[in-house]
Parts: sequence; C-alpha cells; structure tokens
Amino acid sequence: MKNRLMKGSLAALVSLLATNAYAAQEVTVYTAFETDILAKYKSAFEKENPDVKIKWVRDSTGIMTAKLLAEKNNPRAEVVWGLAGSSMALLKEEGILQPYTPQGLDMLKSDLNDPQSAQAWFGNDAFFNAVCFNEAVAKQLDLPKPTSWEDLTKPVYKGHIAMPNPASSGTGYMQVSAWLQNMGEDQAWNYMKKLDNNIAHYTHSGSKPCVQAGMGEVAIGISMASRGAKLKTQGAPLAVITPKGIGWESEAVGLVKESEAAKRVVDWSISKAANELYVEMYPVVAHKEVTATVSNFPDVEASMAKMDFAKMGSDRSKVLAKWSEKFDGKSEPKS
Repeated sequence: MKNRLMKGSLAALVSLLATNAYAAQEVTVYTAFETDILAKYKSAFEKENPDVKIKWVRDSTGIMTAKLLAEKNNPRAEVVWGLAGSSMALLKEEGILQPYTPQGLDMLKSDLNDPQSAQAWFGNDAFFNAVCFNEAVAKQLDLPKPTSWEDLTKPVYKGHIAMPNPASSGTGYMQVSAWLQNMGEDQAWNYMKKLDNNIAHYTHSGSKPCVQAGMGEVAIGISMASRGAKLKTQGAPLAVITPKGIGWESEAVGLVKESEAAKRVVDWSISKAANELYVEMYPVVAHKEVTATVSNFPDVEASMAKMDFAKMGSDRSKVLAKWSEKFDGKSEPKS
C-alpha cells in the first residue's frame, strides 16, 4: 500500500514538474497587428507548438517602435511580429533585431523582406492605405466623391476628414512618407498644410478613421484599405477609394533574442499555415503559394506609391518631429 502511495506521489510530482516546464516556454512577442486578430494567430501557433506559449505586447506601430528603441539596452521582447518594414529597418540599424535565416525562407516573395545583407526581418503581408468615403453621409451633406489627394483639400470637406497621427500610427506614417517621396519635400509639406485645414482630428489608430467613417462620425477617413473592405462587406455604406500615390508597406517579423522557442515563433510566422491566416485580411501575403481575393478590397496595383522603406526608417524621427510641430494640435487625446 505504501509503495503504491509513494509511486502515486512520485507520478504526481513528475507530472507537476512537467507541467511547470511546459508553462515556462513563454515567448514575449511585440506586435502592431490589429487587436482582433491576435487570438487567432496565437491559437494557430500554439496548436502546432503546444510546448510554447505566446505572450503578446500590443500597441500601434509608432508607439511599439518607440518602446523597442527605448528598451534597446535591456530588451524585453524576444520576437517582433507584425510591425512595419520601415520600423524593422530602423530596429535592425540600431542592433535590436538579430540576423536570422528562418526555415522556409525560400518560399517567400523577396520584395517584402529585408533587402540588405545579413537579413533580419521578413515579410508577412503587404498592407495599403485607402480613403474610406461614407456615401450616405456624403449624400446628406452634399459632398462630392473625391478621386485624388488634391480633391481632399477643397473647402467643401472642411471638418469632415479623419486621418491617423503618423507619430503613433504606422498607417499614418506610411501615407506621409508616400506623399514626401512621391510629391517631393516642399510640395508634400504644402499639401499636408492644406489638408490639415479640412482635418477634423488625427487618431492614434490606423484603422480608426475608417471605422469612424463607417459609423458616420466623419464622412472621410484616410485609413487601412483592409479595414474599409471589411466594414463594407459588413454593410457599412462605404466607398473604398485609392487615389494615385497610395501609401503601402509590409508587415514583418524579426528575432530579438536567440532562444529556440523564439526562433520557432519566427519560423512559424512565415509558414504557409500563417500566411493562410494573413490572407483572410490582406490580399497580398509573402508566401508564394498563398493567394486569395478579399471581398470589396480595392484595386491597389495601379495606385501604389513608390516606397523606399529604408529611407522611411532613417527619416522617421525628423519627419515625425516636423509633422508633430505643425499638426499635432488636432490629435485626439491618447487613451
């Protein structure tokens, strides 16, 4: 009887130790992915990797980039997953991302990855801006449908436009960068000054201007094309417009700490299984074998701005300081 009790106690102890070891495999992942998709990605990864758990730390692109830079000498993240390529280029330059060759790299489209030697970040998807235009509100207010960026500076739109603050939102920063890189510095800053006359407020979320347009809080939101497509599919009275020179960027993954568990997160994030999740929201993903059509997503190919992601990263501080000095007064309070 005693032997049985001892054996039972020993089995329970072994089980407890195994459980503790199992729980210890937690990887801290910094991300700017939209909040409503994090649970799905975590669940899919952990189903294939039951001995590793993801601990998300999530904020908008600008805030997450600043957090990673501030923690440079004492990094808390182990993986960065779902952050803009321009931010990843800057993190690599600062020595925060570690060079790493993930399993399955040969199956990715190279134009979404780190273009430099000793690659440290790899594309998950490409995301695009758009103008979300509430046709019902526009009819009530007798607002014409805009077709170009210049249209948005017309006095008829005064107080009817929302846009993401580029200092806290990657969606906002990539559009500001697109204007700067494609219009030229002087013309772009002059354009933003004219646009600011019509801005109701700047948000701290890339998707929020489109959500506000979909709800009728504003008539127009410069925002994420994917969010516009999703809201339109759900019944919002939106036109999703892509003026020529629309901003776009890749979301990417990179390794901060070289643990085996962290490497497994990076490996899985570029896998076909992961890309099949990305493509549910983004029509352009990195994996060569994964394609899909997203309902109501606009035709972006003809409107894409020419983007230099490395320049976006290196110019970030200078551009944001200048933008904030000129336009931050209309930003919504941070929650």
